[in-house]
Amino acid sequence: MAPPPTKPAEFWRKRRVLLTGHTGFKGAWLSLWLRQLGAEVTGYALAPPTALNLWRIVGAGTHSVLGDIRDATLLRDTMRQADPQIVIHMAAQSLVRESYRDPLGTYATNVLGTAHVLQSCRQLPLLQAVVIVTSDKVYENPDQDRAFEEGDPLGGEDPYSSSKACVELVTSSFRESFFRDGPPIATARAGNVIGGGDWSVERLIPDCLRALLSWQPVSLRYPEAVRPWQHVLEPLSGYLELAQALVEDPERAPRAVNFGPAAHEERTVGELVDAFSSHFDGRPGWTRDASEHPPEARALRLSSRLAERALSWRASLDIAESLSWTADWYKSYMAGANMLEYSQEQITRYRQLAGARS
Repeated sequence: MAPPPTKPAEFWRKRRVLLTGHTGFKGAWLSLWLRQLGAEVTGYALAPPTALNLWRIVGAGTHSVLGDIRDATLLRDTMRQADPQIVIHMAAQSLVRESYRDPLGTYATNVLGTAHVLQSCRQLPLLQAVVIVTSDKVYENPDQDRAFEEGDPLGGEDPYSSSKACVELVTSSFRESFFRDGPPIATARAGNVIGGGDWSVERLIPDCLRALLSWQPVSLRYPEAVRPWQHVLEPLSGYLELAQALVEDPERAPRAVNFGPAAHEERTVGELVDAFSSHFDGRPGWTRDASEHPPEARALRLSSRLAERALSWRASLDIAESLSWTADWYKSYMAGANMLEYSQEQITRYRQLAGARS
């Protein structure tokens, strides 16, 4: 029997971590969390794409290298200098609609960029584990209205989903070809995240905020679509637990794992906007966008049974709590609060809550 896992604060203290995509929404939250745990974080990513961004608020304290994941030379040199013990790869072109506009750029960033990361990992003598973050959209989705499990066929009709399925194949190929006797590598597949500090384009909560400020309802393409909504801290906790398991119990740790909400917490796009609007006196509300749009899956559901069984991970926030935490973050931001401290407090609250509910 494997020994019990080390407490996270002990495991991550002074551990060197290379985090790609650290300037993005999820990456900025994870960078802050890792620093709170005492890790020595080196981040590699493009500059934030929007003037308002979470990285500007919480980024101090991370050694940050601004670079393109497609720049194999700069990435290799950065990783060599950082000499990480753990690599968490999150850098990506993460928008479905952008993938229709720029399919080649999407494949270059997501697929070849991941190959660059894995190739550079081959040259890191002290590397202990690698987590490659993909997406809930890696699965072939015939709209059969069931939750996807890790052994289901990979696919994806749009370029983004297809590129993330390709990332799964690239990771598996590198693992089998070059890392059989090396550090363990796993992929993490998470649902749609919400949370404070997201100002990205073409994402639901940021779209709601922009509509709120303009006193207009948000325009929804597919309000009946079901997505596995979860607070951003939920999958990030899974990534941390997965990385720790790969180091401490590599024989038992999964090599691909879903992190999603409980089945009874799923909501349609329209229901989520209605619930979020209730925190702002009913605004912004929504209207249906009747113009033509690229097709999207009617429903996307994830089974997290493997994460619960193998990592003792489960979602700690229900959808009402996730929306409340998100709305409260933005309200505090609008009120001029110290958002670095507020974000740190949310991470601390989440860690305490997750520990109490586990």
